[in-house]
Amino acid sequence: MKPVQHYGPPQPQQYIGQYSQASPQLGYTARPSQSPATGLPPPPPSGLQHFGGGAPQGYAFQYSNCTGRRKALLIGINYFGQRGQLRGCINDVRNMTAYLAEHFGYRREDMVILTDDQQNPMSQPTKQNILRAMHWLVKDARPNDSLFFHYSGHGGQTKDLDGDEADGYDEVIYPVDFRQTGHITDDEMHRIMVRPLQAGVRLTAIFDSCHSGTALDLPYIYSTQGILKEPNLAKEAGQGLLSVISSYSQGDLGGVASNIMSFFKKATSGEDAYARTLATKTSPADVIMLSGSKDDQTSVRRADATIASQATGAMSWAFMTALKKNPQQSYVQLLNSIRDELATKYTQKPQLSSSHPLNTNLLFVM
Repeated sequence: MKPVQHYGPPQPQQYIGQYSQASPQLGYTARPSQSPATGLPPPPPSGLQHFGGGAPQGYAFQYSNCTGRRKALLIGINYFGQRGQLRGCINDVRNMTAYLAEHFGYRREDMVILTDDQQNPMSQPTKQNILRAMHWLVKDARPNDSLFFHYSGHGGQTKDLDGDEADGYDEVIYPVDFRQTGHITDDEMHRIMVRPLQAGVRLTAIFDSCHSGTALDLPYIYSTQGILKEPNLAKEAGQGLLSVISSYSQGDLGGVASNIMSFFKKATSGEDAYARTLATKTSPADVIMLSGSKDDQTSVRRADATIASQATGAMSWAFMTALKKNPQQSYVQLLNSIRDELATKYTQKPQLSSSHPLNTNLLFVM
């Protein structure tokens, strides 16, 4: 099939936004109306935040207050007519689209929706369309913008080639045409959607797929107690990582490569791979990911879940359900709420990860 070079207007029956700039929404402060009577978590702090716990001095990140522009990319793939066909992924996207519009002020014209039930070839979740849409999502993002990425479909693992995975495998997602064009790795998704973001830009990512625990390659992973699960940050302290980060922030890719080679010349696997991830994947932007399972787990995706007589992904359902019940939760409360929703029926363990050290007691905003 000859590649399509330009995006045309959506068909009337579609629920997809054109690939265009998000409408300015500065000043948007609405939140879901329901809130607990007491004990609200504190909002995210303003200004630059500096790493603690032994991490490099002089490197800063910034939380987003999510009052700027809003853009969303939602991908749902049922793989019609293919082995491993799913039933609920398109439902997930439709439900999430409505939820974002109703509760968080995302406008339909600022959403791109790729599902394999649409007639317009530009709206099919092919590898080419997914990668193009990822670039659209982060283009021209500014501090306090709120970007949202949702993927519902098959996920898997492939052999890690750059040494940044402690388990030796990269996580991948499968476009509808993956048999012809291949999968998309976590490294590629990180390069497109995380690396370009500046401090203070929020990207919230929801992955409802198997082996999705670190599908964006975010280096900071948190337990249900809000504690960093990975090795002590003091391990990364020192001039080596600081040089890498300094070169990265200044756009000196040659310096990044040189310092990575120096800092990690003895790195092989396990904790060394984790240190490599921190050096190359830490970001000053405010990127948060909630995923449906650990890297070594399968989600309820192969046969989907049936909830309220509708095929759906368990993670997508639990995320929306938990926030509808209590819209004013901290990050660690939300992680536990999602797990509680799943615990009665499923064994999968959702994961919370971020691009910077996260105060998990802060109010979850989006």
